[in-house]
Amino acid sequence: MNRQLAIGITVLLCLSGMQFCLYIVLRYLAPLLGAEPDQWHLFAPGFSNGGDPVATTSLVLHLVAGVIVMVLGCVQFVTVARRRWPVVHRVIGRAYVSSAMLAAVGGLGYIVLNGTVGGAVMDLGFGLYGVLVLVAAVRCLRHARARDVAAHRDWAVRLFVLVVASWLYRLEYGVAGVLGTGGHTPQFTGWFDQMMAFAFYVPNLLIAEMYLRARRRDGSIAWRTASLLALSVAAAVVVIGVYSRW
Repeated sequence: MNRQLAIGITVLLCLSGMQFCLYIVLRYLAPLLGAEPDQWHLFAPGFSNGGDPVATTSLVLHLVAGVIVMVLGCVQFVTVARRRWPVVHRVIGRAYVSSAMLAAVGGLGYIVLNGTVGGAVMDLGFGLYGVLVLVAAVRCLRHARARDVAAHRDWAVRLFVLVVASWLYRLEYGVAGVLGTGGHTPQFTGWFDQMMAFAFYVPNLLIAEMYLRARRRDGSIAWRTASLLALSVAAAVVVIGVYSRW
């Protein structure tokens, strides 16, 4: 049951995430094709004022690599392709991990140079997120090279739940809008904004750990039950979040 529910959540996240990637491409990246680097900030005025070209370049790197890693992450979890074409899986995997690293480096560079809109709390939350993505990507690659399949798969799951966190961040704001929680300000300094600086990825990792422990052969009934409940809550959040975006 846990596996089927996890697959369902993954499919829904991937399908809705592709819509998010398309938005990023059309809204921010496509206009850059005909623009000079010193004009890039004009296409993302909410993120960059153009005062620091390095920060703007870091942001563009983050967006480009982020779109690539989201798409490749979904492809990597297609079991049939992984079993039938292992060489393709490895090639895409290297591109996937590399894109995750670049997205993290770009995001961290932007935070260091420009800061986030929400101030210190958001800087800390998003900075920690970038570091965790880097760690997960490195561990995923390291275990793959060591041919430790079990450890590699575990870190691949952790990396994936971190990758989709950027999309979940938007979905969870949609859920908050449906529930009318409040706590959001245009400057992202409300209580909900500050909580979300960490809540868009920490619960993902906790749920992933529950799932991984329950999936092991020695996983206890308690872990399996906890995993099922956590996955059920996650499924509800994703469904409501996707619904709020249509």
